[in-house]
Amino acid sequence: MANNVVPELKNQVRDFWNIDPCGTRYLGNNEDFEGHARARYTLEPHIPEFAKFSSASGLEVLEIGVGTGADYLQWLTAGANACGVDLSSVSIEMARRRCELGGYQSELCTGDAEKLPFPDNTFDIVYSYGVLHHSPDTSQCFREVFRVLRPGGQARIMIYHHPSLTAVMLWLRYGVWRAKSIRRSVSDYLESRGTKTYTRGEARGLMAGFEDVVIRQVFSPGDLLLSQPSARFRSSVYRLVWRLYPRTLVRTFGRRLGLFLLITGRKRQSPIEA
Repeated sequence: MANNVVPELKNQVRDFWNIDPCGTRYLGNNEDFEGHARARYTLEPHIPEFAKFSSASGLEVLEIGVGTGADYLQWLTAGANACGVDLSSVSIEMARRRCELGGYQSELCTGDAEKLPFPDNTFDIVYSYGVLHHSPDTSQCFREVFRVLRPGGQARIMIYHHPSLTAVMLWLRYGVWRAKSIRRSVSDYLESRGTKTYTRGEARGLMAGFEDVVIRQVFSPGDLLLSQPSARFRSSVYRLVWRLYPRTLVRTFGRRLGLFLLITGRKRQSPIEA
């Protein structure tokens, strides 16, 4: 990728999430944070089990990509010493306000996942949910996760899977008529421009240097058309599709096409130098 393309893409990613911070479609108003959290954990009930918020008391936790702060507040509530970064300054301000209303002090800052503003070997847990695949250099993000983890510390990361039902639906809607691949359809039309997806094998490659790597695949709300549609999908035709979508059949026969890869891995106690 040309040197001048990467900063421009990163600017586009930042601008996208500044305009539409993650999850704001579920905010009844700008401070309906409790409603947002209820919607988030109802639609994605696997999050608490994956993140293991309740076991983080006293641990040093970094969340990369806090969005509007639903998960970040869970870390604080559990008693973790939690820091958070996000490329979007608007998201950071919303997350700060959420914490303030919840009665917690936050340690949040704008930051780039490709160049984290923390020393080596700082955190017991690095958590990132649905974020690193948006960065132009996702491999570098994983290297940064490894760097800032303490030996023995754990990464808990969700990235998008290839292929998925969500991707196929985007391809049928936008890509097939333009001779675009499924991955290119995701890159162009799923959230911020340049979004990437990974097979299980590719995901394991991103976790090079980690041990005890476990990858679990689950459906996203988009795979099952459970989430509230974005502004692009609110015509009468799309409302009909949402109503008639065969969710029971999809759950039964489409398990290998879930969008979310939930990845955990531990940094070796004695890291092997690259």
